[in-house]
Amino acid sequence: MPVKIRLQRHGKKGKPFYWVVAADGRSKRDGKSLEKLGTYNPNLNPAVIDLDIDATVKWLQNGAQPTDTARAILSYKGVMLKNHLLGGVKKGALTEEQAEEKFQAWVTEKENKITDKENKLTKASDSAKAKILETEKEVNTNRKAAVAEAENEAIKAEADAKAAEVAATKAKEAPENDTPQTIDEAVEEAKEDVSAKVEETIEAKTEEAPKAETEETPETKTTEEAPAEKTKEEEK
Repeated sequence: MPVKIRLQRHGKKGKPFYWVVAADGRSKRDGKSLEKLGTYNPNLNPAVIDLDIDATVKWLQNGAQPTDTARAILSYKGVMLKNHLLGGVKKGALTEEQAEEKFQAWVTEKENKITDKENKLTKASDSAKAKILETEKEVNTNRKAAVAEAENEAIKAEADAKAAEVAATKAKEAPENDTPQTIDEAVEEAKEDVSAKVEETIEAKTEEAPKAETEETPETKTTEEAPAEKTKEEEK
């Protein structure tokens, strides 16, 4: 009976999850298996493989043949290497202790490579999150600036409308002999008055600090009152 070591699909649609099994080569792919040797989850990065190495090596030594995908998984976990080392032990090329020592050294090196890959992926993920956060902050800042600019534009537009209304009122109340030039001057004057008030409102919003009113000092009062006393003496 030809035995195959192959993958048997499980899991949900779009998220496959595989069993590594030893099965009769004549059976269906997802049919009955002889032994479950491990699992393979390709949905994670790096992929997670849980495998019974000794049981898998035993099947290989008994003549089981892995499929191409299963062979890649077995090589990744060191099954093919261990099978090769045990073949050397049978031929007397090395002892079991030497074979186990070489296998454990390979496993340690492999685990270090996997750890390095996980660290790189974590750093890349953190860097991507930091860039996204920075972009969001920049977008929020630009949005606030745009809102403030829109508010200022709305205030100026309202001011222009009020200036136009005031100018129209003045034009209606003006005598008949007023020329168009004097009416235009009244319009410009009204716009300047309203614009000055708008600028003061915008500056007050941005500064958010009331200006302190200046008080008159006693010296200024005495200097202003001195000329009044002289005028009284002159009258006498």
